[in-house]
Amino acid sequence: MVLDLFAGPGGWSHALTVLGVRDIGLEWDEWACKTRAAAGQLTIRTDVAAYPVWPFLGKTTGLIASPPCQAWSMAGKRLGLLDQPPVHQAVADLATGRDTRAKLLAACEDERSLLAAEPMRYLHALHQHGQPEWIAMEEVPDVLPLWRQYAAILRSWGFSVWTGILNAADYGVPQTRRRAILLASRTRTAEPPPPTHAKVAEPESLFGPGRAQWVSMAEALGWGATDRPVPTVCAGGGPGGGPEPFPSGSRQTLATARDRGAWLRHPEHRVVLEPHGRGAGWIARHGDRDATPVGAPAPTFTSKAGQWRWSLRNNNQANATVRPIEEPAGTLFFGHRANECTWVAEPASPPADDSSDILASPEPIKITAREAGLLQTFPADYPWAGTKGKQFSQIGNAVPTLLAGHLLAPHLGVTLDPDDFTLAA
Repeated sequence: MVLDLFAGPGGWSHALTVLGVRDIGLEWDEWACKTRAAAGQLTIRTDVAAYPVWPFLGKTTGLIASPPCQAWSMAGKRLGLLDQPPVHQAVADLATGRDTRAKLLAACEDERSLLAAEPMRYLHALHQHGQPEWIAMEEVPDVLPLWRQYAAILRSWGFSVWTGILNAADYGVPQTRRRAILLASRTRTAEPPPPTHAKVAEPESLFGPGRAQWVSMAEALGWGATDRPVPTVCAGGGPGGGPEPFPSGSRQTLATARDRGAWLRHPEHRVVLEPHGRGAGWIARHGDRDATPVGAPAPTFTSKAGQWRWSLRNNNQANATVRPIEEPAGTLFFGHRANECTWVAEPASPPADDSSDILASPEPIKITAREAGLLQTFPADYPWAGTKGKQFSQIGNAVPTLLAGHLLAPHLGVTLDPDDFTLAA
């Protein structure tokens, strides 16, 4: 079997499924487990730190681990950096069969920090049975020193090991997500997979097969190279995202209206959404024109739609990464709020001197779980479970499935076909 510690919603698991292999995931989060169940993945809902290793002895060919990264992430308080001494000590002790976790946990600023040492408990027990055959681990870049400690121990046990930082965009993921990776094997030389993409396309030459240009958000989301991108209209307030304000079937009409440039400052061109006065639903009021029910075709607009370009803003902080849709996204992460990633519009060109050409910026639009999942290279119909907040938390914590596929394929002795990892709907 392939054992997947901290399995989450199935980033590694989906990659394995595409490659023709099943894993058993250990996961504690209720909603991640429900997502996995809906996706048909085998899961034991448990605390990885408390579950016994003996059920897996003599049966495990591969071990995968992506410990929770909140304590180490740039998006959090990063208390894991203060906890490095006890975590390193826990790894050293567990590698010799000594369990000092209870004592060391008391010394940690963040109790989640010590979870990064848990894979060593499993590895030590499995090693006594000559297993596993291979290992793949992933975490935020600040965990690289810990992976190097793991590497030194694994080499002393006869493994070939590689550790380093990989950029997911170099492997066709529409996101410049940098991660600390550990790859180890008893049967082959451990090394990172060759990159398939680059920031600037590289033609085939005598020195290599060449690399395609990084995959953009527009390409991954299926917005097209020439069409003006139209983010899915999604609104609502509160930590859970709130109710969907637009009735079924209204999204395309609203998207059409926006695509025709309905967001201009001139009153003649502005679109305002108002509650329908005669019952449920919404209407779109087009400046001084008659109000149109959302479900009806939008009127014709005389606007300047091409003067706007959409970008993705990664969070609400002043230093947030903002990327135009023609580029990969920055690292997606979501905090205690349901969604901190928003589509924002910026002028594609300076307005003319005529005051009628001064444009009002469209309101930011929250990214949807489906869109965020696609940017993590999950299928468009992946069955995310839970409230919007729970879904976004799962997506932000997952390993991109295409990156996982590149990392796992050499261990499994199979050839990866990127076309098997659906990017667009």
